[in-house]
Amino acid sequence: MKKQQAAEYYDPKTVRYPYPEDTDRHYLVVKKDDGTVFDRYYPYVDRSKGFLFRQFLVRVVLNIVVFPVMRIRLGLKVRGKEKLKEHREELKKGVISVANHVHMWDYLALRRTVRPANPYILSWAPNIRGENGTLIRMTGGIPIPENDLRATAAYVKAVQGLLESGGWLHVYAEGSMWEYYRPIRPFKRGPAFFACRFDKPVLPFAFSFRKPGFIREKIFHQTACLTLNVGEPLYPDTSLDAKEREEDLTRRAHEAVCRLAGFKEGENLYPPVYDDSKRIDYYTEEYGIGYKGSW
Repeated sequence: MKKQQAAEYYDPKTVRYPYPEDTDRHYLVVKKDDGTVFDRYYPYVDRSKGFLFRQFLVRVVLNIVVFPVMRIRLGLKVRGKEKLKEHREELKKGVISVANHVHMWDYLALRRTVRPANPYILSWAPNIRGENGTLIRMTGGIPIPENDLRATAAYVKAVQGLLESGGWLHVYAEGSMWEYYRPIRPFKRGPAFFACRFDKPVLPFAFSFRKPGFIREKIFHQTACLTLNVGEPLYPDTSLDAKEREEDLTRRAHEAVCRLAGFKEGENLYPPVYDDSKRIDYYTEEYGIGYKGSW
């Protein structure tokens, strides 16, 4: 048992990435901008026949080619998948999932795990305009409009339609992708906002890390293998007022992801702060963690 735990929470000291000081900031550079405008007329959830057909073709390719390659590439294991079956009827009525964002392919790992569900994912607008924008859209990407109230209203309405029709929305509540970053960063309130407003559950997932075998580490230079841990659905507390309800659900979702990732309350890796994108100093040097880029 001890050996399994040590492998599960693999913590190499040689990993270096340019993690920013702000916990929601992106550090990967999007090289392309195709000029797409995300205004109130944009089809945030496109239901046109042509778009749905292209999505279907992409799903075929995902299942036949991409998912097998991704599973091997990430060394993916899934724990708790039986919970999806236990709560299948609840999830069919619409659900918002959350997870830590630690790899460019981790959304593919989630998609493979929850199939035949076809989740959509909230995406940073520059990613949709960038070099991978078409692929992100075809795999369910919904751009988040910026600095436009009418566009935001249209986007929220589109998400409402998706959830009320029994759809699945995935949100990376940390706000950005930090490769192989072990702690769970603060959560934004977007998932709880949608869950409380449209009375849907939040389903927590967490990626944790395992030490790769000799071939993966020495030959393919793989940093770590991934385990996707599946949690239990969380529901808004209707006894609270609107603001407190969002805060409570955000906190519970954050705590659930921390527990699924293997952190215990009281540890320095179990941060007490949530929904605060400008704090990183509570990740202590005791664990070799800091914005300079080490684990």
